Amino acid sequence: MTFTHHEQTATTEHAFAEFIRILGKGKKGSRPLTQDEAYRAMSMILAGEVLPVQLGAFLMLMRIKEETPEELAGFVLAARQACNLSADKALVDLDWSSYAGKRRHLPWFLLSTLLLANNGIKVFMHGATGPSADRVYTQDVLKCLGLHYSTSIEQTKQQLQEQHFSYLSLEHFCPTLHEIIELRPLLGLRSPVHTLVRLLNPFSADYSIQGIFHPGYRPVHQQAAALLQQPHAAVLKGEGGETERNPDMDCLVQSVHNGELLDENWPALFARRHVKDEVLDPKQLALIWQGLVEDEFAENSIIGTAAIALKLLGKADSQQQAHELALAYWQGRDKQKYSGFDE
Repeated sequence: MTFTHHEQTATTEHAFAEFIRILGKGKKGSRPLTQDEAYRAMSMILAGEVLPVQLGAFLMLMRIKEETPEELAGFVLAARQACNLSADKALVDLDWSSYAGKRRHLPWFLLSTLLLANNGIKVFMHGATGPSADRVYTQDVLKCLGLHYSTSIEQTKQQLQEQHFSYLSLEHFCPTLHEIIELRPLLGLRSPVHTLVRLLNPFSADYSIQGIFHPGYRPVHQQAAALLQQPHAAVLKGEGGETERNPDMDCLVQSVHNGELLDENWPALFARRHVKDEVLDPKQLALIWQGLVEDEFAENSIIGTAAIALKLLGKADSQQQAHELALAYWQGRDKQKYSGFDE
């Protein structure tokens, strides 16, 4: 879809102008959108009913003020409807978003998801690659583990049945949102779409987990998940903005369980911080899984991230139980898997 110029006379106001005015009418006159207004605004955007200049103004006004939980919930509901996302809860146990890309460390969380998948938990991951050449994106490293990313909802359903894991890029299930994400090099900033896609949960899984980069977004995601009546969701400040626990730091997980908000601190697993690798080589993912390379930071990131997911899923009652279960999964993994493709 392209954002084309619609014929507009000078005497009539465009229907979308109302939303720009609400956001942009100065310090005293402006206010956030209600959930219904946000829903209507995003519905118009995704239907191609706005001019490019309006879209840019709207995205940047929203970026300056930052989204409220109500706005996010309205955006997500509009996107789910526009992208024809049909609820198929039986297919997915855990919805996992991956939109940030990694720069300082490899995406160890990918091995966390495979650990869950190997123990019968169906994990659906959705994400996007970005313009940044210095970031490692999930879709690009799957081949290092011998995995194929999906290119359709149908293929994803098949992968979930066969291997309990599937990665599907946003462009294959909501291309218009993907087009807006692709505007980042033009605008120089991320937009609200980078936030709302994390909450999409395309299959309406009962459990959803998200990583954010800026701590201020953590409670916004938590409260938006509650407004969306998401049964169980967790959000954490993930390493590099991905859904990954950094074992060198305390990790605050803010969650919602059947409408009840919960904040829980997971303490750091190491007293001293590790030095980051000079070069990120995605082939290390397979070597760590196979036990051919030992790396205490990587292993504790994998186990620690899996533990948070297991507690969210109700597979453990306490942090200690969750950690012990994740550790048992790791120690009992099939090391012959995920050997990568022959180059």
